[in-house]
Amino acid sequence: MTVNEAAKALKLEVLTCQNQVEREIESVYCCDLLSFVMGRAPANSAWVTVMGNVNAIAVAMLCDVACVVLAENAVLDEEAKPKAEQNEIVVLRSSLPVFETATAIARELVP
Repeated sequence: MTVNEAAKALKLEVLTCQNQVEREIESVYCCDLLSFVMGRAPANSAWVTVMGNVNAIAVAMLCDVACVVLAENAVLDEEAKPKAEQNEIVVLRSSLPVFETATAIARELVP
């Protein structure tokens, strides 16, 4: 499933890089501890978090995630948004809690 398909199916708000939403999502990863994410988030995953700061964008770049999904209507910092755009990191937002957001994405990944 592409980032765009996930966004449409789950009614996720696209906050950055609306022209980069055709990347495939292969898995889901949930964590807010950035040092854990750096060592464990799979490439091409949808990373579900509440961390909307510039450090999260840097970690998303390092891990080569398909997208960052801010759960619980978390805010993308003013400093983080241009950094995400500059580095082509798609950031989405969900009103659901982290677990519910992740399981909804995972359900969409199952054929």
